[in-house]
Amino acid sequence: MANKSNGMAYMPESMSAPIVKPGEFVFAAIALDHRHIISMCNALIHAGGTLKSVYDPDPLKVTDFLRAFPAATPARCEEEILSDPEILLVAGAAVPSERCALGLRVMDAGKDYFTDKAPLTTLEQLAAAKAKAVETGRKYMVYYSERLHSEAGIFAGQLIGQGAIGKVIQVLGLGPHRLNAATRPPWFFEKEKYGGILCDLGCHQIEQILFYAGATDATVTHSQTANYAHPQFPGLDDFGDASLVTDTGAAGYFRVDWFTPDGLQTWGDGRTIILGTEGFIEQRKYMNLGANDGDEHLFLANGTEETHFRLRGKVGYPFFGQLILDCLHHTENAMTQAHAFKTAELCIKAQIQAMQIAP
Repeated sequence: MANKSNGMAYMPESMSAPIVKPGEFVFAAIALDHRHIISMCNALIHAGGTLKSVYDPDPLKVTDFLRAFPAATPARCEEEILSDPEILLVAGAAVPSERCALGLRVMDAGKDYFTDKAPLTTLEQLAAAKAKAVETGRKYMVYYSERLHSEAGIFAGQLIGQGAIGKVIQVLGLGPHRLNAATRPPWFFEKEKYGGILCDLGCHQIEQILFYAGATDATVTHSQTANYAHPQFPGLDDFGDASLVTDTGAAGYFRVDWFTPDGLQTWGDGRTIILGTEGFIEQRKYMNLGANDGDEHLFLANGTEETHFRLRGKVGYPFFGQLILDCLHHTENAMTQAHAFKTAELCIKAQIQAMQIAP
């Protein structure tokens, strides 16, 4: 596992068995502004995808990318990738405010789009992406990694599907991150570019609230943001939280922040607690506080058991293989387009209506 101290460089070890043979699903990477692109491409390759080419206007980013994927070919320009008929999907991790524009160009070129989270930053961009998806029939899929690239996150969904905790009535998400300000690019501190903390980090939490509650919609009942401790970065939200009610009647609450202390063993003690009518689940995704026993912990308590599951290496990440098959067969088994867009909509609304806390 790469770089536990830095969330921007964190990369889960992909485990997915190949879904297709080499050369059956060819993809490329454009825009390398966030290192999540490494995890995204790595997961697609382990699921059977073939990474053909890469482009970014910054040659240093391309050089760094090629250290991870030396078989990829540097493209001379974006159009070289978009005009390549062999490439079926483009993965991208552009500056968040530029992710939608890239997606529109990818979809216009007849290819599916797989973007880092947050997938876009304004409601106007969301409307354009929705319209383009309808117009072209192409996918605008999103790397909501805190569930999709977490074995505890995947297993929790399986347990809920089996009825292990009854009907979900609340999802509580905690998404702390380490700031590592000196390693961040300038856009990271410009709100119009990263979208605000409830958009940037909160999208992970909202996606999980919707998914675990089995919901297709929700109402943001309250949200707030603050810059408590970083006046040198006036555009940064270093804290945010929000409450939601889903269309299934479940309550949702999440907190996101940039206050992971340096003494913690990893970049963030991310947790998700799911309360059901017949039990509860707690995920300790990245660490177990006060212990040196790795990541991917899940705790289950219900009417018949109280169990601590250690899931590293036992569940895998099925989303990526399902995404490949969805692109090939025009299905929606990995994630529906409606779910990807609804998550984006709600995180933007939470950010727009957030009360500003004055420290």
